[in-house]
Amino acid sequence: MQTPPTGPAPLAAGHSYLAAELRLPTNWLDYTILAIYFVVVLGIGFAARRSVKTSLDFFLSGRSLPAWITGLAFISANLAATEILGMAANSAQYGAYTVHWYWIGAIPAMVFLGLVMMPFYYGSKVRSVPEFLLLRFDKAAHLLSSILFAFAAILIAGVNLYALAIVVEALLGWPQWVAIVVAGAFVLGYITLGGLSSAIYNEVLQFFVILAALIPITILGLKKAGGWDGLTHKLDAAHGHNFTTAWGGTGIGSANPLGANWLTIVLGLGFVLSFGYWTTNFAEVQRALSAKNLSASKRTPLIAAYPKIFIVFLVMIPGLVAAALVPKIGQPGSGLQYNDAIPYLMQELLPNGVLGIAVTGLLAAFMAGMAANVSSFNTVFTTDIWARYVKPGQEDAYYVRFGRWITVIGVAASVGTAFLASSFSNIMSYLQTLFSFFNVPMFVVFIVGMFWKRASAKSGFWGLLAGTATAMVNYFVFYKEGIISIPSDQGANFVSAIAGFVAGAVVMVAVSLFTKPKPAEELQGLVYGTTSPGMTEAPAEGDDAWYRKPALLGWGAVVLAAACYIPFSF
Repeated sequence: MQTPPTGPAPLAAGHSYLAAELRLPTNWLDYTILAIYFVVVLGIGFAARRSVKTSLDFFLSGRSLPAWITGLAFISANLAATEILGMAANSAQYGAYTVHWYWIGAIPAMVFLGLVMMPFYYGSKVRSVPEFLLLRFDKAAHLLSSILFAFAAILIAGVNLYALAIVVEALLGWPQWVAIVVAGAFVLGYITLGGLSSAIYNEVLQFFVILAALIPITILGLKKAGGWDGLTHKLDAAHGHNFTTAWGGTGIGSANPLGANWLTIVLGLGFVLSFGYWTTNFAEVQRALSAKNLSASKRTPLIAAYPKIFIVFLVMIPGLVAAALVPKIGQPGSGLQYNDAIPYLMQELLPNGVLGIAVTGLLAAFMAGMAANVSSFNTVFTTDIWARYVKPGQEDAYYVRFGRWITVIGVAASVGTAFLASSFSNIMSYLQTLFSFFNVPMFVVFIVGMFWKRASAKSGFWGLLAGTATAMVNYFVFYKEGIISIPSDQGANFVSAIAGFVAGAVVMVAVSLFTKPKPAEELQGLVYGTTSPGMTEAPAEGDDAWYRKPALLGWGAVVLAAACYIPFSF
C-alpha cells in the first residue's frame, strides 16, 4: 500500500498556484453566461437594499426569512472553496475517506445545532454567536471570542478570495490582481448594498448554479474513468484497496492514506471539529438567526442536512477521477497539485456553454464562501466590538453606516490574508487547521456553559484561551517540530482539535470550582432546562420546546439515521 503522506504535497516547480497550463478554451458563449450571472448578483443587491432600514435588517435580515431560504443559504455558505476545490483535493490525496467530512463530520452536528442549540441562540435574541457568551459568561469571554472569530473569518474569507483568483488566472488567463479586484468588488457591492439579505438570496441562487456546475463534471468524469468499476480498479491498482473504502485501514496502529485511525476520525473529526464548526461558526449560524421565527431557525440546519448527504458525491468523485487519470497528481514532477483536480477535469471534459456554467458555478462557490465570512465578520465587528466597547449608545443608522464601512475593510483585509493559503497544496488542510484553532475551543466553552449551571462567568474566558493555546501548541510545536509523529496534516488537525477540547474543558471545570457561579436568574434561557421570554411565544409562532415537536424529531431522526448507516455500508 502507498506510504501515508507526511504533509501537504510540495508545489509544482515554479508555481505557487494552480498549474498555468490549465487554460480553458472559453469563448463568447461562456463569457456571456458569466456576465449574466454577475448582472443578476448585483441586481439582487440593489433589490435587497430597499428592505434595509435598521441595523437588524442589515445584519440579520430583520429576522424575517422563511426556513427554505435560510436552509439553502446555510448549505450554500459552506459550499465554497472548502467544498469544491478543497474536498476534491482531499479526495485526490486521501481517497474515499472524504465521506467522513460529510456523514460523520457534518450531518450529526447540523442536526444537533437545529434541535438543541438554536433554541438558545434564537430564544436569547442575540445578534451573534459571541454575544451569547456575553450573556452566559462575562465581557472577557465575549471580547476574546469576538476578536478570535473576526480574525478567523478574515483568514477564511482570504482562502476563498485566493482560490478564486488563482482559478480565474489559470483557467481564463486574467491577471491575478484583476481576478482579486473583480471578485472582491462584486462581493463588496452586493453585501454593502443589501446586507445579509442580499448575501442570503445570492447564496440561494449560487446553490443551484454550483449544482449545475458539479453534476456534468461528475457524470462525464465517471464516464471518462470507465464508470465506477473502472474508477475503483484504477485507484486500487495505483493506491491500494484502502483508497476506495471509507473505513479500510483505520484500525489503531494501521496505515492508511489519511494518516488517522477510527478513534481520531470519530472523536477528532466527528465530534470535536465537526460540532465545533457547525454549532459555533457564525458564518453558518447567522443564516439560521435570520429566520422568521424559532421553528424556522431550528429547521434551517435540518433542511440543509438533506442535500449535504448527497453533495459529497459531487465533490469526492471528481477528486477520485483526477487521481485515476493523473496517478502522480500532487507529487513533484506531475505539474498538478491536488487543488487542480476540478479545473483539470473542466479543461478535459466540458464543451463550451457547459464550460461557461461550470466556470460560473466555481466563481459562485468562492463568492458564496467569501460573502458568508465577510457578512459574519461585519456583524461581529460592528455589534460585538465597536458598538459594545468602542462607540456604544449611537443611533441605529450610525451602526448601519459603520457596518458598510467595515465590510470594505473586511474585504481589503481578506486580500491581505489570501496569500497565507498559498503554502498549502491542499487548502482543506489549511482550513481544518484554522477550525481546530478557533472553532473547537469556542465549542467546548459553549457546550460546558449550556449544560453545566455551575460553570462560572470567569471560566469562559480561561477555557477559550486554554483551548486555543493548546491546539496551536500541539500543531506548531509538537507536530511541526517532530516531537510527536503524526502521518499527515489532517491527522495533526484531528489531534489538535481533541487536545484543545480537553484542555478547554479541564480549565473550565478547574476555574469554576474556585470561582462563584452566576446567579440562577441570570441563566434563564442560557442553560439547558431553563427557558427565556424568547422561548415562550405563542404556539403559532412555532416556539415550543424542541422535544414537543414530533415532526421535527422525525426530520432529525431520518437524517441522523442516514448519517450513521451510510458510512458503514459504503
